[in-house]
Amino acid sequence: MKSLVLAEKPSVGKDIARVLGCRPAGNGYMEGPKHIVTWALGHLVTLADPEEYDKAFQKWDINHLPIMPDNLRLTVIPQTSKQYKTVKDLLLRKDVTGIIIATDAGREGELVARWIIEKAKCNKPIKRLWISSVTDKAIKDGFAALKDGKLYIGLADSAKARAEADWLVGINATRCLTTKFNSPLSCGRVQTPTLAIIAKREEEIRAFVPRPYYGITADGGNFKLNWAEGRCFDKAKAEATLGKLQTQGVVAEVTKTTKRKYPPKLYDLTELQRDASKRFGYSPKDTLGIMQRLYEEHKVLTYPRTDSRYISSDIVPTLPDRLKACMVPPYNKSAAHILRSPIRPNPNYVDNAKVSDHHAIIPTEQTVNIRDLNDKERKIYDLVITRFLSVFYPPFEYEQLGIKVKISGEEFTAKGRVIISQGYQAVYTDIDEDEDPIESQTLPSFKRGDRITVKGFRLTEGKTAPPAPFNEATLLSAMESPAKYMETKDKALTTTLEQTGGLGTVATRADIIEKLYDNFLIEKKGKDIFSTSKGRQLLTLVPAELKSPSLTANWEQQLQCISTGKQNKNIFLKDIRKYTQALISEIKTSTHIFRHDNLTTTKCPDCGMFMLQVAGKKGEMLVCQDRECNARVNVSLQIRSKCPHCYKFLKIVGEGEKRKVVCPCGYKENYASFEKRKKEERGAMSKREVQSFIDGQKKEQPKNNPFGALKGMKFDK
Repeated sequence: MKSLVLAEKPSVGKDIARVLGCRPAGNGYMEGPKHIVTWALGHLVTLADPEEYDKAFQKWDINHLPIMPDNLRLTVIPQTSKQYKTVKDLLLRKDVTGIIIATDAGREGELVARWIIEKAKCNKPIKRLWISSVTDKAIKDGFAALKDGKLYIGLADSAKARAEADWLVGINATRCLTTKFNSPLSCGRVQTPTLAIIAKREEEIRAFVPRPYYGITADGGNFKLNWAEGRCFDKAKAEATLGKLQTQGVVAEVTKTTKRKYPPKLYDLTELQRDASKRFGYSPKDTLGIMQRLYEEHKVLTYPRTDSRYISSDIVPTLPDRLKACMVPPYNKSAAHILRSPIRPNPNYVDNAKVSDHHAIIPTEQTVNIRDLNDKERKIYDLVITRFLSVFYPPFEYEQLGIKVKISGEEFTAKGRVIISQGYQAVYTDIDEDEDPIESQTLPSFKRGDRITVKGFRLTEGKTAPPAPFNEATLLSAMESPAKYMETKDKALTTTLEQTGGLGTVATRADIIEKLYDNFLIEKKGKDIFSTSKGRQLLTLVPAELKSPSLTANWEQQLQCISTGKQNKNIFLKDIRKYTQALISEIKTSTHIFRHDNLTTTKCPDCGMFMLQVAGKKGEMLVCQDRECNARVNVSLQIRSKCPHCYKFLKIVGEGEKRKVVCPCGYKENYASFEKRKKEERGAMSKREVQSFIDGQKKEQPKNNPFGALKGMKFDK
């Protein structure tokens, strides 16, 4: 008799199989004396589309809505049906007496496995492998401590409830908006509030009225003093004060305070995505992909999809081995320094109460070979390891010095500091981004009553600034902590949002942002993110509740109760059905109008209708306004080469022999001559590389085309 181990991905399945002594035995699985190991390819099973309940639903008709089958069915995903059949046959094999779920240890990983088992109608006993890394040691330890599958029924129910609720609301709302306003309009309980957050920030920026303010600085020679008034909004007062100041001053007060700055907490995925965006310009999706490779392929970092910034006490005994595993330049000196003394864990990074499904991202016990990592992988690995090493160091300690000086009856202040101990900052080679150059200046030694001579004074001017537009790093922060965007006084809901990680999960936020790009609801200008006209119009068309993070907070509050057995999922779904009916009724009776304001005079090559110009994440294209037509034409593609004049990134415009390379500064170059020049200059932009890039963009376009998903469907006009 054997146990069937079901992993989520082939790479993880093969690692488990190797540890268990299994060998290839067929296409899609491996077998050993006691175990058979197989895998999903992500999801193999999903919720059926509406047309699988009734062929009439193939036509998007507003009169069919809402579509609410009594029981939502599961269907096999066609692209992975071959692997599903393999898994199903193995599940039902007579010599298989039990199942070990080894999918990702979390809500969505549980859903992957449970749906497959349910679709295959398999009722065999279930055990659960719950691990945070895929090293040999972690796998062995995990199989030595398998959990009873019954412990995770609540987690599975919450996952199913989340999926069914998103289907009921998302399918119906998207179809209703699309047919009501005759344009492909996608909405959802996470993407729509995220879009609303971006639009709200834009409103704040537009409404902001800058105010000029003034200050005065005094030159003390080798240090600077600032007028204690700070920002003065009265120019006449500032000028009058400047006019009366004499060069002699008296030290009225001297303060010395010892301060400590503790190491930053370990990384969770969102914090890592933020830092990678700030430091390297990586998108959240790029960072997750890099982390996944470091976890699955290289096995040097732990599970990436975590929302915890702490480790649990049971990980502490493994810390020496993890430190040894990353003892390569430039980390070897710091790691060796830490290992010279016994590790004394502290609450800054060890807290059982703050670890949910997975602990923070840290190195595994597997020794890293830096040469095996590409440039992007090294950069992400460096962020994680530097942060990991820093938590074992003492705080950065310094003496904060401050003086107050009376000059002609006005008070001026100066701050400086003297470093006592570098502490954890010895691990970091770059400058602390939070360091204030004024507060870190070196002050001469003063005592109260000392007289000083000022060399001169200067009136400073500035203007109050509006809040900055979102970029991918700050948008992640807003999605993680959206409470200030909620128009509610319900503290329980805001607390739930904080506890559950805000809008989306650490695993889904990157995809949500990409989806907003792909549906042309947001666009990028430089590093900043803005809503498009389509996005802003969508926010006027969807009901208010669907735009608020409150909906997600309310759902997550109930899903938490389902996962812990405090609430029945059927009660939750009954309420979702009522909500869906009310939502569709509100959209149907709406008096709003949707208008394309990006219409061009270019006619569609397929149907002759005028085309729309849309901005994707990596360029612009024309798409047909007819939602049943899939025509698209490239307008421009952003490339990584820089203009030889202004050094901004260039774009390729046009197609075929008419392609040109252009820059906003006015620089233009024939594509063929550009290609030749780049090859001669540094050999970095070969014809094959440029063509490969363009081909890659073309492959992505169907996904980015808002009409692609509707191709072949019939609509009532």
